[in-house]
Amino acid sequence: MSGARVWRLGHDRRVTLEPWCLMGVLNATPDSFSDGGDHLDPERAIATGLGMIEAGATVLDVGGESTRPGAASVSVDEQIARVVPVIKGVRRQTLGESVAITIDTTRAAVAAAAFDAGADALNDVSAGTEDADILGLVAERDRGVVLMHRLKRPVDDSYSDAYERSPVYTDVVRDVASFLRSRVEAAIDAGVDPASVAIDPGLGFGKTVEQNFDLVAGLPMFVETGHPVLVGGSRKSFLGATSGMTEARDRDPESAVLAVEAWRAGARFFRVHDVGIHERSLRIAAAVERAGRVQGG
Repeated sequence: MSGARVWRLGHDRRVTLEPWCLMGVLNATPDSFSDGGDHLDPERAIATGLGMIEAGATVLDVGGESTRPGAASVSVDEQIARVVPVIKGVRRQTLGESVAITIDTTRAAVAAAAFDAGADALNDVSAGTEDADILGLVAERDRGVVLMHRLKRPVDDSYSDAYERSPVYTDVVRDVASFLRSRVEAAIDAGVDPASVAIDPGLGFGKTVEQNFDLVAGLPMFVETGHPVLVGGSRKSFLGATSGMTEARDRDPESAVLAVEAWRAGARFFRVHDVGIHERSLRIAAAVERAGRVQGG
């Protein structure tokens, strides 16, 4: 299945999505569900980011506000204080290299500061609905954007296996796809280049265990839009609820299996914590696919 092969980040910036693109998660937060507190120190965060690049990441996603279920919002000033030194440090050491940096925020002021510091794109878990100015900013700065589906804000959400009442969808795949199509239209109406818009079905955000797997199985519908499809299932609770691994940090094998299945479904863009295991796993999947093509003539 053929989907987007590149993601445009500006008039002279592109990210190649073939055979895949790995986005390393770099949370400069004290309370993220998997790596909270690991990268509050900018120098440690920068070193980790450079290690992710060496392991195969071509995008680093820097965030200063946790989006885990139950997480409280963080002020604009605090987010900027957390992310700008990391972005500047990574950019300083990757000048001339094909490494992209995304800013994981829903606030236009944070995105603007991150762009000034060297970020290439916005990763917005609210799909531009939380700050009315943010899509216009992306257009004005000619940057890339990832638009993600979520059912509710993190502070009001729960882990996939902990809902007292399951999130309600008529059809989770079609409902999420319809929402993302509408947000893509909003971004284009704001002036964002269509080739700069990526979409993310939002695994773990307002979905039960079963609904998350339905979305993975339904990825071809998202791929068919022609926009890059970012899959962010790394270490999430629906994987642990299925495999029995209660600690998020222990779910990297499950995360890699999910990425391989998503790749087989046509996705080419993955947001991950352990870059190395995903790179190795996808290489094996690609080798098997090549062998199959040879045998099939």
